[in-house]
Amino acid sequence: MADRSMALDAQTEGLLHRHGFDRDTFELLRHRLETGESRLGDNRIRGRVEPPAEGDVVSLPPPGSAERERLAELGRQAIRDGRVGAVVLAGGMATRFGGVVKAVVEVVDGRSFLDVKLADIGKAARDAGGKVPVYLMTSFATHDEVVELCAKATSDEVPVEAFDQFVSLRLTPAGELFRGDDGTPSPYAPGHGDLTFALRRSGVLERFRKAGGELLFMSNVDNVVATLDPAIIGSHLASGCAITVELVDKEPGDKGGAPARVDGKLQIVEAFRFPEDFDQDRIPVFNTNTFVLDAAAIDRDFDLTWFAVKKKVDGRDAVQFEHLVGQLTAFIPSCYLRVERAGPETRFQPVKDPEELEARRGAIRAGLEARGVL
Repeated sequence: MADRSMALDAQTEGLLHRHGFDRDTFELLRHRLETGESRLGDNRIRGRVEPPAEGDVVSLPPPGSAERERLAELGRQAIRDGRVGAVVLAGGMATRFGGVVKAVVEVVDGRSFLDVKLADIGKAARDAGGKVPVYLMTSFATHDEVVELCAKATSDEVPVEAFDQFVSLRLTPAGELFRGDDGTPSPYAPGHGDLTFALRRSGVLERFRKAGGELLFMSNVDNVVATLDPAIIGSHLASGCAITVELVDKEPGDKGGAPARVDGKLQIVEAFRFPEDFDQDRIPVFNTNTFVLDAAAIDRDFDLTWFAVKKKVDGRDAVQFEHLVGQLTAFIPSCYLRVERAGPETRFQPVKDPEELEARRGAIRAGLEARGVL
């Protein structure tokens, strides 16, 4: 029988309290793991899954075209009117760059990921003659350092604020509390699906909406070429959808969430959720985790799935339950926009570790220079 003791040291108790630990949900998920209700790797969709239909995915018009300029002007007007904000996901566990928070890592020309993100948003605000508030979602592992960065980075045209996502504790596959080699519980950040819940808990979403905000452009801090392009905002407005998802063409070996119809409803399906007999190569595009979100549409609770994920911690198997933000598309009408993956228009150059940064730095610089960010 699993050890259900929740005797925690004072430091862990303080961390959990500060970052919104939900003990009731934790115990429910723990029970599901103990009883076998949550089976590791058993996250596959049981319904009918089909590739997107013709017309489900549209492409962003090319630069210089009349339609691209029309969409860009729609987006600039929305920025000028104070209707647009930006959310940058700056959480994680600060492990892949030697314990340094990724937001402060130099990405190009002596500038950090966060520097470049804010420079781009500032340029979009100036070009439109407006102001764009930026909200940085942190984790318990990155929050304090990112808050310090906010104080230095905020400006009249780009006010910057940090809000933290939630925290939970890892379990063993048997449902016991996982403890590290030092004997202490092992906390983790439970996925970017925390976004809408954390925006509401922090009061950020309420303040944004009360100030006239309507749209939030969301991107990862490590994908600096996912710039605040007014044409993307304009495409979202023209679509009438509550969520716009940016997609890129797949390359050989790519695995990731992709648009699919589940029992007829178009949504993002994570790679691990597709039925085993479904050929994912039938879908030629995949999700970049860059979205435009209607603030009003996300200002409610969502019954997102808690996915059981196995991790190696201190050389041993641990289990953590995670939410994924892409699953919002199962609840809210969504549109799917194909953007460029390569060349000067590239919008997808994510960086997960130092090796990937070295490999992508040239493409990142070229994309940012082409847009006047550098």
